[in-house]
Amino acid sequence: MTPSETIVRDANRRFTVTDRSGRNLLLRRLTALDTLRLFKAAGPELAQNEAWLAMAGLAFSVVEINGVPVPAPVNEAQIEGIIDRLGDEGLAAAASTLKAAEGDSGPDADVGNLPGTPY
Repeated sequence: MTPSETIVRDANRRFTVTDRSGRNLLLRRLTALDTLRLFKAAGPELAQNEAWLAMAGLAFSVVEINGVPVPAPVNEAQIEGIIDRLGDEGLAAAASTLKAAEGDSGPDADVGNLPGTPY
């Protein structure tokens, strides 16, 4: 597999999690383009609010709730609508799943090195 194919594969990885309410959530990591679109949807003021943007990023990563597609939000009201649907349980499940997935390709990943090879 070429490096480009690996990047595309990783960008398209999806994660399934069941929140404490019993809902099945399908999530994906945000790409650079997704992040740019999130900033646009948030607007200039909210794009500078890190706490708001963190929650909005979680909402933006949700692809489906119980098999029902969730369209990518394009404005603040749609972002807030997804956050309202997810509630605390959905946001917590999404956050923990995406954080765990981050470890798969974060700065501490093997980067193709053999196990045990120092960085």
